[in-house]
Amino acid sequence: MQKLMSFAPDYFYYILKGGMKFYAWMGFLAILSAIALYGFYLQNTEGLIVTGLTSQIHDGLYFANLVFLVGVAAGAVTIVFPAYVHHHKAMHEVTVLGEMLAISAVIMVTLFVLAHMGRPDRLWHMIPFIGIYNLPGSMLGWDVLVLTGYLLLNFVCGFYFLYVKYSGGTINRKFFMPLIYVSIVWALSIHTVTAFLISTMPARPMWFHSVMPIRFIVTAFAAGPCLIILIFQIIRKNTKLWIQDEAINLLSLIITWCLGIALFLTLSEVVVELYARTEHADGLYYLMFGLHGLTRLVPWFWGSLIAMIIAFAMFLTPGIRTNYKLLPIACVLAFGGIWVEKGMALVVPGFIPTPIGEVTEYYPTMIEVMMTIGLWAMGFFILTILLKGAIGILLGEVRFGGAAKSIDSASSGKTAAYESR
Repeated sequence: MQKLMSFAPDYFYYILKGGMKFYAWMGFLAILSAIALYGFYLQNTEGLIVTGLTSQIHDGLYFANLVFLVGVAAGAVTIVFPAYVHHHKAMHEVTVLGEMLAISAVIMVTLFVLAHMGRPDRLWHMIPFIGIYNLPGSMLGWDVLVLTGYLLLNFVCGFYFLYVKYSGGTINRKFFMPLIYVSIVWALSIHTVTAFLISTMPARPMWFHSVMPIRFIVTAFAAGPCLIILIFQIIRKNTKLWIQDEAINLLSLIITWCLGIALFLTLSEVVVELYARTEHADGLYYLMFGLHGLTRLVPWFWGSLIAMIIAFAMFLTPGIRTNYKLLPIACVLAFGGIWVEKGMALVVPGFIPTPIGEVTEYYPTMIEVMMTIGLWAMGFFILTILLKGAIGILLGEVRFGGAAKSIDSASSGKTAAYESR
């Protein structure tokens, strides 16, 4: 009990220590987060009229980020699965970092749910047995349910492992391993349910097809590892924790396959929908070329497609895929391209035209843009806290019975990786 009582104080005491770079980063994120709080205030007092959402298009930038971030959360399984199913040693050493990313991503999804609802006080309706929680009729209800379960699984698995490392104990595999295997299956379920959330609407032809869950999964397993690689690169440059090249190389290979499949499915949809060019293809036609003079999303689509194709070509080239100076460029291009393709370029065109043939256009207001940036900042603020504490425990700088050593987040020193799980 004494170890358990000292775990949280030691963990947070370590987090509070850092170099100038660390404090500047956290201060920057705090300022952006304050902007999001101001946006919440405006939406709470004036309503969603401050956004560009209308009766015809009631899902916009907030919902687009919600859909994308569910994929980022699910993408953490690209670390867990190789580590525990294929016993990949380098992945074993960084699994807990992927779980911290999953926790942060699900929290960000919840924040975007709040933003999308307009008023934070309505969240109680999403709590089973308390609010108006419509199961099994509501796909959004199922989405919230599986996301909550995934958050709890990663929280328990991640912090149980960190506590064992902190206290110098051994993993209880009879308790731990079943949770790991359940979390792997659960990661697939969260994005499948999110895909069903929009693909079960017959009145929206652009979404109404059975390939949607597959597209969601492959884009998740491309975008998630892209962010993970970027985080690993930052950790290697700014902390003492050394992440092995083999872990980054495997993630790059996963991205290559999944990004290629995602592009194939996207281009296949273009051929199938536009070859006959019926009225059911109007949403996709609007996205690619515009409709009735409305063309605001056309640059989004072509920019996204070009970025994904360039990134795929870079990942296909072994000399670039294993070049850790060029690899971040490919990751940024793929991550940004998927963010557009899976967000604004998927959500908004599904409402155009409406089921009764109305053609209108949506574009986010400055309030929505500020809120989105602020909510991402909140997520990265939480992620930084979780990763910093986890790294301190993995390096042995936070342990029971020993004073937590301060770690300068600007340090470029490298040490051997911590022992495998």
